[in-house]
Amino acid sequence: MPDQIACPDAIRSLVERFDYHRPAYRRGQYNETQLRREFIDHFFRALGWDVDNQKGRSEAYKEVAHEDPIRIRGQTNFLDYSFRIGGVRKFIVEAKKPSVNIKDDTESALQLRRYAWNAGLKLSILTNFEEFAVYDCTKPIRKGDTAGTARVGYITYREYPEQWEWIAKIFSQECILKGAFDKFADSETDKKGTMGVDEAFLADIEAWRDILARNIALRNPEITVDELNIAVQRTIDRIIFLRISEDRGIEPYGTLQELLSGDRVYRRLCDLFRHADDRYNSGLFYFEEEPGRSEPPDTLTLLLAIDDDVLKTIIRRLYYPESPYEFSAIPADILGQIYEQFLGKVIRLTEGHRAKVEEKPEVRKAGGVFYTPTYIVDYIVRWTVGEVVRGKTPKEVSDITILDPACGSGSFLLGAYQFLLNWHRDWYIEHLVPVIKEKGATSSEVRALLPPAREGAQRHGRRRRRDASGQLPIYKAANGTDSRVRSDWRLTTAERKRILLNNIYGVDIDRQAVEVTKLSLLLKVLEDESEETVSKQLTLFAERALPSLHDNIKCGNSLVGSDIYDGLAVLPGIEERKRINAFDWEREFAGIMQRGGFDAVIGNPPYVRQETLGHEFKEYAKQRYAVYHGVADLYTYFIEKGVSLLGPGGQFGYIVANKWLRANYGKPLRRWLKERRIEEIVDFGDLPVFQGATTYPCIVRVSHGTPRETFPVTEVASLDFPDLSEYVGEASYLVRQDDLDEDGWSLVDEQTGALLKKVRGAGVPLGEYVQGKICYGIKTGLNKAFVIDAETRDRLIAEDPKSAEVIKPFLAGRDVKRYAPLEADKFLILFEKGVSNQKGAGYRSKWAWVENEYPAVAAYLKPFQKDAEKRYDKGDYWWELRACDYYEGFEGPKIIFPDIAERPQFTIDAEGGFYNANTCYNVFINDTFLLGILNSSLINFYYRNVAAVYRGGYLRFFSQYVEMLPIRPLDPSDPADVARRDRMVTLVETMLDLNRKLAGARTGQDKIFISREIEATDARIDALVYELYGLSGEEIALIERAVQS
Repeated sequence: MPDQIACPDAIRSLVERFDYHRPAYRRGQYNETQLRREFIDHFFRALGWDVDNQKGRSEAYKEVAHEDPIRIRGQTNFLDYSFRIGGVRKFIVEAKKPSVNIKDDTESALQLRRYAWNAGLKLSILTNFEEFAVYDCTKPIRKGDTAGTARVGYITYREYPEQWEWIAKIFSQECILKGAFDKFADSETDKKGTMGVDEAFLADIEAWRDILARNIALRNPEITVDELNIAVQRTIDRIIFLRISEDRGIEPYGTLQELLSGDRVYRRLCDLFRHADDRYNSGLFYFEEEPGRSEPPDTLTLLLAIDDDVLKTIIRRLYYPESPYEFSAIPADILGQIYEQFLGKVIRLTEGHRAKVEEKPEVRKAGGVFYTPTYIVDYIVRWTVGEVVRGKTPKEVSDITILDPACGSGSFLLGAYQFLLNWHRDWYIEHLVPVIKEKGATSSEVRALLPPAREGAQRHGRRRRRDASGQLPIYKAANGTDSRVRSDWRLTTAERKRILLNNIYGVDIDRQAVEVTKLSLLLKVLEDESEETVSKQLTLFAERALPSLHDNIKCGNSLVGSDIYDGLAVLPGIEERKRINAFDWEREFAGIMQRGGFDAVIGNPPYVRQETLGHEFKEYAKQRYAVYHGVADLYTYFIEKGVSLLGPGGQFGYIVANKWLRANYGKPLRRWLKERRIEEIVDFGDLPVFQGATTYPCIVRVSHGTPRETFPVTEVASLDFPDLSEYVGEASYLVRQDDLDEDGWSLVDEQTGALLKKVRGAGVPLGEYVQGKICYGIKTGLNKAFVIDAETRDRLIAEDPKSAEVIKPFLAGRDVKRYAPLEADKFLILFEKGVSNQKGAGYRSKWAWVENEYPAVAAYLKPFQKDAEKRYDKGDYWWELRACDYYEGFEGPKIIFPDIAERPQFTIDAEGGFYNANTCYNVFINDTFLLGILNSSLINFYYRNVAAVYRGGYLRFFSQYVEMLPIRPLDPSDPADVARRDRMVTLVETMLDLNRKLAGARTGQDKIFISREIEATDARIDALVYELYGLSGEEIALIERAVQS
C-alpha cells in the first residue's frame, strides 16, 4: 500500500468545476444521471476502478455494476453503483442529485444501510458529490435511527484534495485488494451493537428451531425424533420461502402477517401451505399423492398441533418493526452460509420426550462449520461446468449432468445453476435473438434452435389449457430494448425449471441438508418472478411455478452402497440402516450411470478426521476403495468416488485439504491420481480461505482421460486478487506428472524439479547416512509432574543432593536454535521404565526404594500420584516414564532440531546430557560436517519443496521428511573430499564459537560485529555445500532467490 497518496489533478478539476457551477447544480434541474456521468464516474476512476469495463470482463466479473437491479417489496429498484472484487460486492454507492441535503437526509441513509446490511456489506457510501458520507453497515436499522446514525465519515467536496489520501486508502481498488477497506471497517467502526445479517438471521432461525422443537415435542407426544427434525425444518423452510416470496413480489406483502390477528394460527398457516402447493408444487409443499410423482407426500406436518404464541413469535420477527430484514436483498451465498451453520445442529429427544438442540458430533470434532467462499465456488464451476458446455448449443447442454455428491446447503449446485442460467441467456442473446428479429418467433429457424422440452414435465392435476412447449425460452425484461444487452433479457420460468431438472444433481447423507439445497435452488428459480407471472403460468398452462426436485437432490451415503450388507446372515436393525444410509448410484441415477456417468462432479466434501470414521466404514473402504489407508481422512474417498462417477469427457473439481499431497495416508491417493488426467492443482497453503479456520486447502481438478505429460500448478501467495482465474493464469507453472513421487508430491516447476532431482541424486537419505538414529524427544504423559523449573530443581537438590541423579536438563523446541549453545530452564524428573524393579529388589515396595534413595523427589511427586496413574502410556509404576530404547542416547553427543521452525534449526549437544521433549528430534551422532549441511541454504530450499509449509511460513520437521534429506557422502580416499570435510568442520566449529560469543555479548556494537561474522561464515558454508553437490551458478541463483523470498 502506498505511504502517501497525492490527490490527482482530475479530482482538483472536478472540485473546481463543481464549485463554479454549484448554484445551477443545486436548483433541482440537474439530475442524478448527469451527476453520475459528469462527476461520480470520474471520481471513482481516479480511485482505480474500471468504471466503464474497459477490461472487457464478463457481466459477473465487472468491477463496477451500474444500475444493479434489486427487488424490494416486489418493486424493482436499482443500485447506482456496486463495486466488486472478483465478482463479489465490497460496497455500494447511492447517488443523489446535488439539491438533496445528504447530511440530514434520513430516508436516503436508512435505505442505503438497510440494503447494504442485508447484502452483508461492511461499508457503503451516500453522495451527491457535494457531500460524501460513509456508513457503517454492520448494524441493523433500529427505530429512531437518523441520518447521522452509523455514519463513520463525512466530508464535503472542497475537502476532497486534502482528504484524498483518507478516501483512497479505504476505497481505491488497490488498497481494497491489500486489505485496507476491511481493516478500516473492522477497527474504526463502533462495534457496539454490530451484528451481520448472517449472524442475526442465524440467531433467529436457531431460536425458532428451539421453540418449535420444544412445543411440537410437548404438544405431539407420539412424534419420533426423525419426524420432529423433519417437521421443524419444513415448517421453518416453508415460512421463510413464503416470506422471501413476499419481498420479491411473488406473494402479496403481509400475507403471513395477517396470521397475527386471531387464533388457530397453525390451521390458517396450513391453508397457506396448501395454497402454495397449488401454485408452486416443488416438494416443499406436497401433501396429496399425484399421478406420476415418485416422491411420497408429506402426511405428517399438517396434522401437528403447534401453539399460536410460538408461531406468532416467529412471524412478528419477520416484519417491521421487529424485523431488520429485506429478504429480497439477502444474497444466495449469505443465505447458504446461514443454513450451513444451521445444519451443524440437530434436535434430540430426552427420555422425558423433551426436545434438545445439540451440535452434531462430526461438527464438534471438526471445530465448526465452514462455508465455501463464493469465489472458490465460481472458480471451480467455471473450470468444470464451463469446460463441459464449451462450444455446445442448448440442445446439447440439455444432456449435461452436474453433481455435488456432498451438497450440504447447496452452494456448489447454486453456483453451477447460476452459471448455466447465465450461459443460456448469453447464448440465446447471441444466437436466438437475431434469428427471431429476422425470421419471426414462430419460424422453423427459431424452432430449430430451441432445446427439447423436458419429458414428463410435472403439471397441475387440472386439465392443461394450453401447451407450454415451443414457447420461447427468453423474453424482454420490463423496459428492455431490442438490443442484445444482457440486462434487457430474462429466461422464462419454464426454461429455468428445464435447466434445473435436466442439469443439476446432488446427494447428501443429511436429510436436512437435502431439504436446504432444494429450498435454495427453488428460490433461485423464482428470481425475477412476480405474483402476476406465477399466476399467468397457472392460468395459461396449468403449470405450477416450481419443479419437484425429488429425483435430482437425494438423501444417501455417497460413499457406501448396499453391498456393505453383502455376506451378512442378518441385516442390521432399521435405525442402524438409517444411520448408514446406503446409496446405490446405479439404481438412484440409472439413466445417467448407463450413459457412463456425470459430466461434472464438483464440491467441498466434508472434512471428517479418520478417527471418527469407525471400524465398519474402514473395513468397507478397505475392500472398495483403491485410495484406502488406515488413517486416511474422509475426503480422500470422496475424491476417488467423485472421479469414478465421471462419464467420458467429464470434469471433476473439489476443494479439499492439501495434506494428501505429502502425508503418509495420501500415498494410495497419490498413486491412484498419478494414473489419471490431472487438469490442475491450486494450493492455498496456510491462507485463510475459510473464515475462522486454517485448513490448508487446495483445489484439485481431474478429467476423464489419459494422463498428460504436464499439468499446471499454482501456489497462491495472497488472497489479494480481483479474480482467481486471472491470478492463476499469471502465477501457474507446469509440473511433470511423471516426476511425481508417490512418497510425497513436490509441486514445483520443471527447473526446480530438475534441481531437486539433481540434489537427490548427489546424496543418500539422511536416515541411511546416520543408520536410522533419528528419534523424537521424550513424552512424559504428565508434564506438570515430571517437568520442573530451575527453582524447583535447585530446591530438590538442596534438600537432597542425590536428587541430581534423576533430574536432567530438559529442552523444548523453542530452546533449540541454529548453531546456538544449549541452555535449559526446565528439567526432567527421570525414572526409566524398569529401573524400580532393577534397583528396588531388596525393598518392601518399589516406592519405598524411591522414598529411601530420593526422598526429596519422592515427596515432590507424591501429590501427582492419581493423575500419573491415569496415564495410558507409562512405565511399570506411576512414577516411571514410558519405555524408550534410546534413553542412553540423550547422555551422549547428538544433533538436535525442533519439530517446528521457519527454516532448518539444527544445533549440537557436543558433550551430551541434554534431554528434550517430543517437540524436538535427535540425531544420535557427533558430526559437525553433517551439521553444516543440515543448516545450509540448500537443505532449507530442498526441505521447503518437499515438506508441507504451515501458517506463517513455518515448517514441520517430521521424521518421514527429514529422513529423506539427501546428504552428500564423502569418499575418504578422495583428497578433494577429505579437504572439503576439513574445511566444513573448521567453518562449523567457527559458527558454533561465534554463536557462543553472540550469546555472551553485552554491548550492541559487539552483537552487530559478531552477527556480521556469522553471516559471512554462513555464506562460506553455503558455498562449500553448493560445491559438494556440484551446482551451477544458475542453480545457486535459483536457491538464493527462493530462500531470500
